[in-house]
Amino acid sequence: MNHKGICTLAIVLFVNCATAQVIQNKKPEPISSVRPITADKMVDIRERLVQLAMQNPNYEIADRKVAIAAYQIKKAKGSWLSVVGVQGNINEFSLKGATTDPITGIKTASPGSFYPKYNIGATIPFDIFSARKNDVKIAKENLSIAQAEKNQRFREIKAQVLTKYEDYLLCQQKLDGQSQVTQDARTAYLAAEKDFQEGAIKQEEYNKSYRGYTDEKIKQAEYIRNYNVIKLELEAMIGMSMDDLLKK
Repeated sequence: MNHKGICTLAIVLFVNCATAQVIQNKKPEPISSVRPITADKMVDIRERLVQLAMQNPNYEIADRKVAIAAYQIKKAKGSWLSVVGVQGNINEFSLKGATTDPITGIKTASPGSFYPKYNIGATIPFDIFSARKNDVKIAKENLSIAQAEKNQRFREIKAQVLTKYEDYLLCQQKLDGQSQVTQDARTAYLAAEKDFQEGAIKQEEYNKSYRGYTDEKIKQAEYIRNYNVIKLELEAMIGMSMDDLLKK
């Protein structure tokens, strides 16, 4: 072989060795579609989760109870008008002039002969002021109770949604880790399969590698299921898709 041929062969061998080294150092991609969340974005997401959870119908009911209690206070303050009765009447002779009986010829009295021509009266219960005062107090207490229930419901929903989000993150991390383990098991299985075909290892060793890869795939399927379930539960609480939330 001449000098030129030796140089060409050396270059080819160098390129092949470099390519093999790059492939060897490259880590396999984990079998997971979960995107990591940065710490800064995580704070914003938590705040957004609480805001969305507050639009839950359960919290809306508590909010409307507060509004009803406020209306009851206004109603109680004006309730005294419903217990005051006003009566009045007008003397019927005051509406007629003097008339003459067609048989006897006797004239009735003139309108001015009867007093009073009309009268007006009012019925006021003795306990009107104390009853109204107590009704207002009761309405105010009901408002305080409704507001306390609303605040308690807020704390409960906030704790529930943030706890669910922590479960979501945990399932996400477990899935990422298991995906990497599954990928490593797959790589080991493919290598064992090749060695078995070439006669480098026995059937028992090949079967062991295959079972290990199968077990890791089953674990990964369980982690995917748990992740999807917790994701659905969280989305039910906030009323929107987590994928859409993470895009914002």
